[in-house]
Amino acid sequence: MADVAEHIWGLVGPYVAAEGVELDDVEILGGGKLLRVVVEADGPLELDRIADLSRGIARLIDNDDPFAGSYTLEVTSPGLERKLRRAEQFRKATGSEVHVKTFGPISGDKHHRGTLTGVDDDGIVVTIDGADRRIEMSEISSARTVFVWKKGEKPGKKAKKA
Repeated sequence: MADVAEHIWGLVGPYVAAEGVELDDVEILGGGKLLRVVVEADGPLELDRIADLSRGIARLIDNDDPFAGSYTLEVTSPGLERKLRRAEQFRKATGSEVHVKTFGPISGDKHHRGTLTGVDDDGIVVTIDGADRRIEMSEISSARTVFVWKKGEKPGKKAKKA
């Protein structure tokens, strides 16, 4: 499935770039029955825009026919807590809070939550409680950004004047 995903990436990437949108990820799930294409833009992606992109992507894939049988296409945006799988995705998330799961323990843990402070093609650095922890890409089983809710002013309350 990884070869098909890479093929689709090469097929869809130039199309979405021409549409002014960035291809963030391509996933094939459900034993090859679900194709998820994740796109990102500088501004918000409205539902009509995603529908237009979905129609264009579907035409490209149907003309190329990389699947044996039927499939379901899902075109979506990354959301607040986005999956991180490729070095480029980690680079864009630098400075964000992340949760990384590893196949085996690193510094005694398989779960690493902290600030993503460094990325190269071979691995990442997560700062946890002030200490840097290097994690090789090959050791990562899954990773995602963590949305942190900021506590704000309660609705209807006015700020106190000093």
